[in-house]
Amino acid sequence: MNNEQLKTHFTKTFGEGPRPSLFFAPGRINLIGEHIDYNGGHVFPCALDFGTFALARKRNDNKIKLASLNLPLEVTVDLDNIQYDEKDDWANYPKGVVHEFLKEGFKLGGFEVLYYGNIPNGAGLSSSASIEVLTAVFLKDFFTCDIEPIEMVRLSQRAENQFVGVNCGIMDQFAIGMGKKDMAMYLNCDTLEYTYVPVVLKQMKLIISNTNKRRELADSKYNERRKECEIALKALKTCLNVDNLAAITPEEFEENKLTITDAVIRKRAEHVIYENTRVKEAVKKLKKGDITAFGKLLNQSHESLRDLYEVTGDELDAMVEEAWKVEGVLGSRMTGAGFGGCTISIVKEEAVNKFIRQVGENYKRITGLNPEFYIANIKDGARKID
Repeated sequence: MNNEQLKTHFTKTFGEGPRPSLFFAPGRINLIGEHIDYNGGHVFPCALDFGTFALARKRNDNKIKLASLNLPLEVTVDLDNIQYDEKDDWANYPKGVVHEFLKEGFKLGGFEVLYYGNIPNGAGLSSSASIEVLTAVFLKDFFTCDIEPIEMVRLSQRAENQFVGVNCGIMDQFAIGMGKKDMAMYLNCDTLEYTYVPVVLKQMKLIISNTNKRRELADSKYNERRKECEIALKALKTCLNVDNLAAITPEEFEENKLTITDAVIRKRAEHVIYENTRVKEAVKKLKKGDITAFGKLLNQSHESLRDLYEVTGDELDAMVEEAWKVEGVLGSRMTGAGFGGCTISIVKEEAVNKFIRQVGENYKRITGLNPEFYIANIKDGARKID
């Protein structure tokens, strides 16, 4: 959908009036470092070229009007009465951001906004975080709020955690708010220290493969895994002076792992600790231009998520295992929370068409589901377009 079509839909929804402004926030993909942002570990995400658009304009009253071209619900609320309401569904995400801005003491006014996203719904590419950061960007612009990008990231995460009530780490909002073209962010989720690392793949492409498997289990299992990690940390703290699992080295873990008496909980901790080490190693390999070694680390990450953290499921495993069979694939793994959603693969340019055809056919034969494939381009973070 182009900008003019969006403007036509905006006028249909809200009527004639001053020209609206256009804003964009990307989706994100995490190259490596899964399920460790809430364990204080390092992650390696980047912003994508698809995401969420917002056409918005100020109103002369205290009303907030929220509409979306992706979902039928339209919501009107008063600025003086921003509360979570289950029936408001997706609109609770932007409402949560407004709520956090008000809590910080910013003076806001009424506005009307039409959201449109081209992030595949339920693909695990962070459509909710995209809406949150996008809302923060246009609130800052409209009401000249003195707030730094990093604070907008934190505020967006708080909106999801505290207002919507969804447990999430900081990574999604960070990648979406702070992304840069052709760069991934090497982010310490404990301290929020970060560096930009060029993603130079030369004659290779990043391919996102969508399983089109609904992620019904993702939220409940996500919360379960967080709890398991807390139990593991509590056990390891009896013999190690650490604040989070990712602060533990593999050597320290091997020496002390039997303090975790439950074998399943031990597996969860093992994934976190070794995955954090893999991220550090992957960044080194990418900086050296060793994409073959980088790809092998992606494969190891998937195996760990499958065998130790147990968050993959039949569909993601089928997609990755079929990718591994294609000549010209340097690495492939699940990305996101798991139990459906997407995989990411590094594929030589000359093998891309074969990859899409072969993986697509075999995945459909195994699962009965039609997959979708997107060539990922790494772009800038959330911004005003027009």
